[in-house]
Amino acid sequence: MIRIRILGLPLALAGLFSLSACGGDGGDLANNGNILVIGHRGASALRPEHTLASYTKAIEDGADVIEPDLVATKDGFLVARHENEISGTTNVATVAKFAGRKTKKVIDGNTLEGWFTEDFTLAEIKELRAKERIPQIRPDNTQYDGQFEIPTVAEIIALAKSMSAKTGRTIHLYPETKHPSYFQSIGLPLEDRLLTALAQDDYSAKRAVIFIQSFETANLKTLRGKIGKNHPTYRLVQLMDDGRVQPPDFVLAGSKRTYGDLMTVEGMKEVAAYADGVGPNKLSIIPQDSSGNLGQPTALVGNAHAAGLRVHPYTFRPENNFLPASLKSNASAATRNPDGLAAEIQAYLKAGIDGFFTDDPAVGRRAVDTFKRS
Repeated sequence: MIRIRILGLPLALAGLFSLSACGGDGGDLANNGNILVIGHRGASALRPEHTLASYTKAIEDGADVIEPDLVATKDGFLVARHENEISGTTNVATVAKFAGRKTKKVIDGNTLEGWFTEDFTLAEIKELRAKERIPQIRPDNTQYDGQFEIPTVAEIIALAKSMSAKTGRTIHLYPETKHPSYFQSIGLPLEDRLLTALAQDDYSAKRAVIFIQSFETANLKTLRGKIGKNHPTYRLVQLMDDGRVQPPDFVLAGSKRTYGDLMTVEGMKEVAAYADGVGPNKLSIIPQDSSGNLGQPTALVGNAHAAGLRVHPYTFRPENNFLPASLKSNASAATRNPDGLAAEIQAYLKAGIDGFFTDDPAVGRRAVDTFKRS
């Protein structure tokens, strides 16, 4: 088993960064190798994603960490949306006063039509309400459409702080900077705004662990330069799409390299120079065969661990629609299948991952707590 000695960390935090099975974080994390259950956009299988209600549900259901995706408003505030195009996750298309804001933009090489956060002030964003992104798969979530505001990063920090006091567990944060090169190109760079927001509260500045993630590499390198290598509570995570895909900043730089190049032994060493972990697509760890069943694990986890990197794959979802073929139930695609999800997660735990993103933290918590390492 790989062990990484972390120097200069508070004892309550050291366990979060170890790949060993030692205890840590004052009992906050499961006694199972400190495997992190990360509430992906909150508990997004149960509440509309990226709302305070979704994050609260994730914490109540046992998540160690909550994950806000962050985009910028016209006046420079960071708000939680999976994309800066918000017609799929808000009621913006039904608000008559904003009809004229509909437009087309090219984001990371893709032409999109809709409404974009950078064309709205925070006050205007606060007039909108969240809705379920995939109602055909999550019809129960539509009962909450129109109830919840779009939260700011400051509001999410405040929620984590208050829920930590309520539960007696330290709730950590896993913000993603979305489309950083694009936002930099329009004069709204995300990095300093995020660091400033984190510094405003002692909870996010010093107490909670902050995993900052990105699908790009350049902004993580910029962040490493700003926070240094030894910040006691900030960690950087390189997200990785399918191995055939290129990071957006590689495309902008004219590079032909892909995420697959970063998944190799040498690639992971390169990532370790500026990041502390990787967040790969789960299929890069255990591919599915032609029948949609789980195959044999790849070398990704071993390559990452050899470079001293944690591995937090995405995304584990409870509905039959998203499960491997052999783990689906006989019910509809939209039916939640907790047993199937728990079995899928445990297959990945057996492959050696250190944490995972899930839309259903209650199932993720059960999978971790009942897992037995061989």
